[in-house]
Amino acid sequence: MYRERPSRVPGGFVWTSVATGGEKRVLPDGCMDLLWDGHDLTVAGADTRAQVFIAAEGSTMTGLRFAPGHAPRVLGLPADAFTDQHVPLDAIWSPARVREVTDVIAAAATPGAALEELALQVADAHDTDTALVDEIAALARQGCNSTTIAARIGFSTRQLQRRSTAAFGYGAKTLTRVLRMQRALELTRRGVRPADSAARAGYADQSHLARDVKELAGVPLGALLR
Repeated sequence: MYRERPSRVPGGFVWTSVATGGEKRVLPDGCMDLLWDGHDLTVAGADTRAQVFIAAEGSTMTGLRFAPGHAPRVLGLPADAFTDQHVPLDAIWSPARVREVTDVIAAAATPGAALEELALQVADAHDTDTALVDEIAALARQGCNSTTIAARIGFSTRQLQRRSTAAFGYGAKTLTRVLRMQRALELTRRGVRPADSAARAGYADQSHLARDVKELAGVPLGALLR
């Protein structure tokens, strides 16, 4: 069982998942999460491939999903320090600080709200790059390639690669690819035919979508939709 709601953290979502047993496949979505399993806090970095987990039936996970590029403002480290990894929070913050935060979240009636409050308290309010990061993400959602994004924001492609890697965990090309796949899957789940979903998301054709899904999600499109 999975539930989510918009977060007070701009662009984010608070979610709760109760495992029903068996394998769970988490697809790349351009986001990073702060996770609470009832005992420990963990940072889930942005993924370049699907992550597969097996959780005990009935176990609960609560998470704060940050908008693409926003987690580094809270964590104090660039996103590429976490790419394709799950990193315990006490590996990046002091043990004393993490113990204090853990005690607060453990005592909270709603852990998701406590995660939000933590993020709002520690986020760098003076981060002047937020608007730039949001613009890069918006252009990636529109399907722009790296050359176009760089030209739109006045960067060289090398500058864009460096800034995107720090903000998102990988370059703008990968971000565009991940968000395009998510858009196509969203349309398909809403009942749009795969071929039409592929075209509307910016793929050359359905086979192009199928190749991306197989590479990024690790399973064929039909199996993923089932």
